Amino acid sequence: PHEDGYWLIKQLRALPPEQGGQTPAAALTAFARVEDRVKALRAGFQSHISKPVEPLELVTVVANLAGRHDQT
Repeated sequence: PHEDGYWLIKQLRALPPEQGGQTPAAALTAFARVEDRVKALRAGFQSHISKPVEPLELVTVVANLAGRHDQT
């Protein structure tokens, strides 16, 4: 694969909403610097999760993206 998540999210965000252009997305990456988070959010991701992933953080982010705020 020659593309990465940034390429994919840019392609997705270029679509109209009815074709998935507003699909929620989180960047899951080993890059954990503040600059990496800013880059991911500016690219179109709603969240940035750095590895190693805390399971509760992952569940919380996915639940928020899915519109479910009651992760119990």
